[in-house]
Amino acid sequence: MKPRNPDYQAEINRVFKQAPFIADIGLELVEVSPGRCSTLLILEKRHQQQDGFVHAGVLTTVADHTAGTAGASLIAAGQYVLSTDIKVCLMRAARGDRLHCRARVLKSGRRLIFTESEVFCEDERQEQALVVKAMVTLAVVAGAT
Repeated sequence: MKPRNPDYQAEINRVFKQAPFIADIGLELVEVSPGRCSTLLILEKRHQQQDGFVHAGVLTTVADHTAGTAGASLIAAGQYVLSTDIKVCLMRAARGDRLHCRARVLKSGRRLIFTESEVFCEDERQEQALVVKAMVTLAVVAGAT
């Protein structure tokens, strides 16, 4: 896939640095390339629900933001993406030390971008389990002028 913005890396850095909620939960950018993104979240007690599992809202946020970043790597300068539809399959309860998410663009259009994300939970033994599979549709929106 070919990015429409040759300086897409600057836009990706902006997406991570200027998203207060993403900074607040501690989601880190690991790698980005045109149409792909991977992120990492070191899990803390604040990410848990009442029974000690990772909260579904955290899992969904990680899947959504990583997918959005993969999509943002392909858009033109002056555009941004907004999620319009998210289908999240919570495949198993997540409990561990960190979450790894990988997202990729399946189809990039001028107005809509279709992506998928996979979130893996890893424990202290380095064992990974697929905990979320998400499909995210992104709208390509022109920035304010």
